[in-house]
Amino acid sequence: MNDTQNSHTHEPASWFVYLVRCSDNSLYCGVTTDVKRRVLEHNNCHKKAAKYTRARRPVQLVHYILCNDKVAAYQQEYALKRLSKKEKERLIAL
Repeated sequence: MNDTQNSHTHEPASWFVYLVRCSDNSLYCGVTTDVKRRVLEHNNCHKKAAKYTRARRPVQLVHYILCNDKVAAYQQEYALKRLSKKEKERLIAL
C-alpha cells in the first residue's frame, strides 16, 4: 500500500514522542505522527518549525518513542519534559 492509499483508509495513526538535539546542545521534545517529516520541518520550514528550534538549527533526532495513541503520546511528552537534562541524556544513551 502506498502513502496515498494509506491516507484514505481509516487505520489509526501512529503517534510518537521525539527528542531532537539542537545546535546549542539543548534538547527539544515534541509529538508527531511522522518523525522524519517533523525533523525535516524543524530544520527547513520557517512556518511549521517550533519557534524554539528555528533559532537553534540544525537539529538532529536523538530519540523517539512509539505510543499507542495521541493521549498516550502527550502524556509521555509531559513526563519527558519534566525530566532534567541529565535524566534525558541517560534516556538517550540507552
